[in-house]
Amino acid sequence: MIALIVRRLLQLPIIVGVIYTITLVLAWAVPGNPLENPEGRRPEDAVVAMMKAQYNLDSFPRFYVSYLDSATGAKWLRETLGGVAAHDAAKAEASGLPPPDRPVFDLGPSLKHRDQRVNSILAAALPVSVTLGLMAIILAAVIGVLAGVVGAVKPNSPADLSTLAVALIGISLPSFVIGTVLLLVFGVWLRLLPPGGWGTLGHMVLPALTLSLPFAAYIARLTRMGMIEHLGADYIRTARAKGLAERDILLKHALKNAFLPVLSYLGPATALAMTGSFVVERVFNVPGLGQHFVNAVQNKDLFLIIGVVLVFSTMLVLLNLAVDVLYRWADPRID
Repeated sequence: MIALIVRRLLQLPIIVGVIYTITLVLAWAVPGNPLENPEGRRPEDAVVAMMKAQYNLDSFPRFYVSYLDSATGAKWLRETLGGVAAHDAAKAEASGLPPPDRPVFDLGPSLKHRDQRVNSILAAALPVSVTLGLMAIILAAVIGVLAGVVGAVKPNSPADLSTLAVALIGISLPSFVIGTVLLLVFGVWLRLLPPGGWGTLGHMVLPALTLSLPFAAYIARLTRMGMIEHLGADYIRTARAKGLAERDILLKHALKNAFLPVLSYLGPATALAMTGSFVVERVFNVPGLGQHFVNAVQNKDLFLIIGVVLVFSTMLVLLNLAVDVLYRWADPRID
């Protein structure tokens, strides 16, 4: 177990480094100038050239290296050990100014949000996206497992066919369609829940339910197939012959083993729920990272694009590691 954790943690910087390289190459290739506002006054060419040089936007190799230097904490460590941070803090104190902010992992300034850095944008918006994703995956697990168990206990029954139909709809329909329908029905027509915004539990219900349905549909199919397979196994027949209660057979024996494929799916599903809520956040006007990321792509805000991708890719790797650990804990036979 410890060897697995150490090996995966050693792989983390390599995986994230490859993702960073691919993302930067693609974002750099997108035409457009992030320092110019096509809907407003354009800066003079001299100002644009100076800002490009300041942010290393005039050279791909320099930007690549300088961003890695700041984002990985190497710059912070070098300046701290070299006394630069202490010198700047003393200089600011002598001038009556607060000490400069030096985050360990500096993801750079936003090129479109004036006087804001990517770290502060992530700090404000990431908890919203994470909360929405966690609520969605919890709903998906509860709905999916219940539907799968119901379908497996009585296969080809009306209840089973109904759950399969709902699962097919959940997988097939795009999230923006499901979200729009739920918003119209429960937010506009029935007025049972707020149609948008964020801040209360009521605001979370519709976007979390919208985001959860595709995951719930897949979990229901995995649970149903696993339960049907294990309910026909020899050890289940032996348990019934011993007179065990049907409830104990379903929950303690069949579901425990049938849940392993679901558990392996929950890792990437949780990461996708946290990172794939961009459209849902747009539909319900949720102030998460979705809107920031979409706007960053449109405006070619390189720092914000790469910052979001690095954070989410790191989350994906760590969540997959957590699932692997839980998987081996649930079934020690797995090497």
